Amino acid sequence: MVKNPAPAEAAPGEFERIRRYFAPLAGPGGLGLTDDAALVDCRAEHRLVVTADAIVAGVHFLPDDPPDLVAKKLLRVNLSDLAAMGARPLYYLLTTALPPALGADWVAAFARGLGEDQRLYGVELLGGDSVSTPGPASLSLTAIGEVAAGAEIRRSGARPGDDLWVSGTIGDAHLGLGILRGGYAQLAAEHRAALIRRFQLPEPRVTLGPALAGVAHAMIDVSDGLLADLGHICETSHVAAVVELGALPLSGAARAAVALEPAGASRLATGGDDYELLFTIAPEAADIVRGLSAGVGVAVTRIGRIEGGDGVRLTDLAGRDIAVERAGYRHF
Repeated sequence: MVKNPAPAEAAPGEFERIRRYFAPLAGPGGLGLTDDAALVDCRAEHRLVVTADAIVAGVHFLPDDPPDLVAKKLLRVNLSDLAAMGARPLYYLLTTALPPALGADWVAAFARGLGEDQRLYGVELLGGDSVSTPGPASLSLTAIGEVAAGAEIRRSGARPGDDLWVSGTIGDAHLGLGILRGGYAQLAAEHRAALIRRFQLPEPRVTLGPALAGVAHAMIDVSDGLLADLGHICETSHVAAVVELGALPLSGAARAAVALEPAGASRLATGGDDYELLFTIAPEAADIVRGLSAGVGVAVTRIGRIEGGDGVRLTDLAGRDIAVERAGYRHF
């Protein structure tokens, strides 16, 4: 006789959820999550750097993504924002709005993922909120870091004549999402798995970002698409930029995908969810950046230049402009 599977344990109430799953993640400043607010210190001659990001099921992650990976992505996209300002991560606050149907098992796995990444990145939970929603699941995290006063790297410092560099590889997450949506069926299984992982589990460059303090003139993390995020640097710095499509660093899996669909190569510069660091430096600082890259074990690649004027151009090997439908993901 076939038995029906046991139903998932119902999710506990708000305070039991906090006590069971999230209080064990709290650092000393979180006061055991028993008070209305947390207490944190700021070292002399340092500034706190604060950022917040939200992710929503069906928009930023797929409803059937593993909950531990959802938790890690939520934390990591915020740590990436800290890295983009050259800040060292310290703490975070978490707000969850979850449908009751997710159940206790989902919440437990989500908390387990947070705990694993807390240990990996050396951050502590300070508090937040936990509410119910008819759906979809909505998760918001506020990350707090620190940077030496005056050492923060902003978007507004790019200068004509700067070279444009990026960390890691570009386009993997875009391709991974495409695979999860049914695309690239001919791609080898190992390539498909690698690209999906890059979408589900970004790697914030928390060591490279602070190392670039005093070297990078401007920096941003690539979340909405390389061209779109570069546009933010150009707008705030009052400059223009040229990106060379052939210079974009691609993983082996991404190269295999492009070989199957060459016409989609330009979309790797607009797809988003890379969470790599995009930064500008003086040309004479190239050797310094290569040394920093080797020291922290994160590859960096020169992909273009900053010019006078405004706007962002994508060019081919001959220097001709490549038309793109849109520079990146639009939230509204």
